[in-house]
Amino acid sequence: MGPEGKRPRITGREASRIGDNSASRGYLDGQCLIAMPVMDNVHFERSVIYLCAHSAEGAMGIIVNRPVGSIDFPELLVQLDIIKKADQIKLPENAGSMKVLKGGPCDTGRGFVLHSSDFFIKDATLRIDDDVCLTATVDILRAIAKGAGPKHAILALGYAGWKAGQLETEIQGNGWLHCDADPDLIFGSDVEEKYLRALRKIGIDPGMLSNEAGHA
Repeated sequence: MGPEGKRPRITGREASRIGDNSASRGYLDGQCLIAMPVMDNVHFERSVIYLCAHSAEGAMGIIVNRPVGSIDFPELLVQLDIIKKADQIKLPENAGSMKVLKGGPCDTGRGFVLHSSDFFIKDATLRIDDDVCLTATVDILRAIAKGAGPKHAILALGYAGWKAGQLETEIQGNGWLHCDADPDLIFGSDVEEKYLRALRKIGIDPGMLSNEAGHA
């Protein structure tokens, strides 16, 4: 490290090369997006987003590091009449501690459950890769409440969406980095640490990221 104020800094394009892999030449579904410091959209600042779908038609993902804060999962089950309030203390351990997140600014009144692939509902569950699935029906919440749901899961209210070509443009403009997803990054309980862990996963010291877009 150089003298104070002279520490080397890297820009978005340089950081993208550090985290480059085969997926950078194609679609990024099944990967995680990491917001760059230049991201000035309040919905996505310091966010980590698991991409559930990405194609020529657009992209859809779930923010995995932004807790709702005002409601927990047992309380939500009561509000949805899945359990009675008195039964909250009887919930399985993984249900009682399940995270409720702000999944994104689109369709915020709807719940989306990202979960491990050991649970599947025909015609309702989307298998994203070998380890991760997405289900958006109330049946999975009932299963989790009964202890018959997936081993790992998070519930997101809303999602992040991009129209055709929009995400690619944002990446080219240094808005996003990306990294391989792993179960702990998606389902881990240390929500506040996910952003830093995602950056470190691709070998980036957060202090070296420039707050201004760079030029190749």
